[in-house]
Amino acid sequence: MGRVVVINSVTLDGVMQSPGRSNEDTRGGFTHGGWAAEYVDDQALAAVQARVAEGGGLQLLLGRRSYEEMLGYWNAQGGPFKDGLNNAPKYVASRTLREPLPWPNSMLLDGDVAEAVAKLKRDLSGDLTVMGSGDLLQTLMRHDLIDEYLLSITPVVFGTGRRLFAEGSPAASFRLVDSTTTSTGVILASYQTARHSLG
Repeated sequence: MGRVVVINSVTLDGVMQSPGRSNEDTRGGFTHGGWAAEYVDDQALAAVQARVAEGGGLQLLLGRRSYEEMLGYWNAQGGPFKDGLNNAPKYVASRTLREPLPWPNSMLLDGDVAEAVAKLKRDLSGDLTVMGSGDLLQTLMRHDLIDEYLLSITPVVFGTGRRLFAEGSPAASFRLVDSTTTSTGVILASYQTARHSLG
């Protein structure tokens, strides 16, 4: 049985938009892109890598926009990140993309996204890791398909931007299972959804 694990950076006010690069996502006139970059340190990277390894290795579940952004950026880079992402299985939720997808080891999810992800969870072992993919996350939340959040909570506030838990997100409760603070003041917090904290 697979699990869906969200690994994302958020601000103190919950913004997840455009953490990595200035032009990553400017929707809605967002001008603060790249806000997380200066806060990333070895401790944060090690925590993410350890969590992915604990979940059986990298298997990505992505929305169309995040898929295309990651493909365009990481395939222009060298080193182990490019190879690791190229080799990882990638499951993509999109109404507009068509097979064959351009990134190696990519599979387009057919039909209803929630049903496709529920089937993946039944059929796969290990974690399905979601990075970015804000619209996909809203769908997964509504269908109670997320098992865990590993959040890098960055000490900045913008008061604007696309949030992880947007207005209208379903009510939910979580259990904190691990937390630490990095040298740059980022809180790395791992939350499991309440159904996993019972029993």
